[in-house]
Amino acid sequence: MASEGGTLIAVGLCAAAAGLAGRYAFQLWKPLGQVFTETVGKMPSSAFSSYYKGGFEQKMSKREASLVLGISPVSTKAKVREAHRKIMVLNHPDKGGSPYLAAKINEAKDLFDKENRH
Repeated sequence: MASEGGTLIAVGLCAAAAGLAGRYAFQLWKPLGQVFTETVGKMPSSAFSSYYKGGFEQKMSKREASLVLGISPVSTKAKVREAHRKIMVLNHPDKGGSPYLAAKINEAKDLFDKENRH
């Protein structure tokens, strides 16, 4: 019986300590959240502008292919091959990359190859 009383006291003390720690953490978090919000607000918007916002088109265009490969729409065959190789090394499905993105990268290269043949 005395053992049960000691256990209840220990559980009560742990619950009180957890409550106090949670209260302290919450009070500490509020100013940190404000600092984080202010810091993000001060960052230049150009820091996020290097990423294309939007999905893929139904049928890939030359513009979209150049965005996928990160090259100019009038790039040479050698430049297309080099850009394709670099991006596929980073995004290959066998190395943990997305099969969907790999297919889009290959589609972009094929579009450039097809247009360079004609």
